Amino acid sequence: MSIDRDTFENTSEDELADLSVPDQVLGFLVANEERAFKAHEIASQIGVDEGAVSTALSRLKGRDLVEHKATYWAVTDDAERLEGYSGYERVTALFNEQFGEEDKEAWREHAPAEPHPSVEDDQ
Repeated sequence: MSIDRDTFENTSEDELADLSVPDQVLGFLVANEERAFKAHEIASQIGVDEGAVSTALSRLKGRDLVEHKATYWAVTDDAERLEGYSGYERVTALFNEQFGEEDKEAWREHAPAEPHPSVEDDQ
């Protein structure tokens, strides 16, 4: 996974080394949570060998942090499960540092007034 120059210059070597391949894979999938990817696509996006990515995906699946269907992988939609994973906290902190924390109010300002037609209304 590439990092910006500012992060490169201002982050200690220990902090950069803390981001393991599973953490990088999970971080990529979380950042792209609305999509599913093949292992080779993830590998090319984060700059890691496909074999290492496949191993990481298998381990993450064993922890129920990712889902697998055919040749595609996606992050779990179980938010509690993700929050319980220590690597998730490191990845989130790194992304927040690089891109800033999300502003929920800004998201709400741009949200549609009505739900998407694909969302069933339980009311």
